[in-house]
Amino acid sequence: MREKEIFETLKSLKSCNFVIIGGYSVNAYALPRFSVDCDIVIKDKSELEKIEKILLKIGYKKEKLAKEIQYSGRFCRYEKKIDNNFAVSMDIMMGDVKDRMTKSVFEADWIFENSSMKILKGKTISEELKMRIINIDALLVMKIISCRSTDIRDVFMMFPKAQNKEWIKYEIQKKCDFKDRISKIIEKITSKQFKDELSGVYGYFDQNIFEKYKNAILNFYSAR
Repeated sequence: MREKEIFETLKSLKSCNFVIIGGYSVNAYALPRFSVDCDIVIKDKSELEKIEKILLKIGYKKEKLAKEIQYSGRFCRYEKKIDNNFAVSMDIMMGDVKDRMTKSVFEADWIFENSSMKILKGKTISEELKMRIINIDALLVMKIISCRSTDIRDVFMMFPKAQNKEWIKYEIQKKCDFKDRISKIIEKITSKQFKDELSGVYGYFDQNIFEKYKNAILNFYSAR
């Protein structure tokens, strides 16, 4: 129900200029996972006004921001209740994306330059949409730098499809300690419980595929 609502919202915003990042962008490159919010990046206030007008028209309300959100900076959240127990949200970042934990900044221009039209897939619905989505290498840069548990799972699932590992490393090094970030990821993916955590999100996970994905990241670290 919530995923279908997000897809319907994205169809309503088709005429707007934005890039999808976050959980829904991961679904373009890996097994789809469910998310109750959709993160998008825009360049300026005029685009925000255009998007806000559409969102308010289809039942969204602007929300106050919680302290635990991942991003800071020029950030707006619009939420829509779809029944008494469920809600979805559109999280909009304007001008740049600032990671609250590491203080790293990703400019909107960089995100737009490293994006393209791709097929967005859902986990609970069969519908597909063609949307502007951040490219996999840029998404990996953002996820590796952020390095929350969810980000590490996403990195694990996407990394075998990385296009240019040297570029990924270069972009990470411009913003933070590459060794620190990768070490944190390796500590997580080599832990005893990590495979069980993946299975909890994606269902049964073949051991051979698990080892292949894990080795892709281990080899990236050893080749540094």
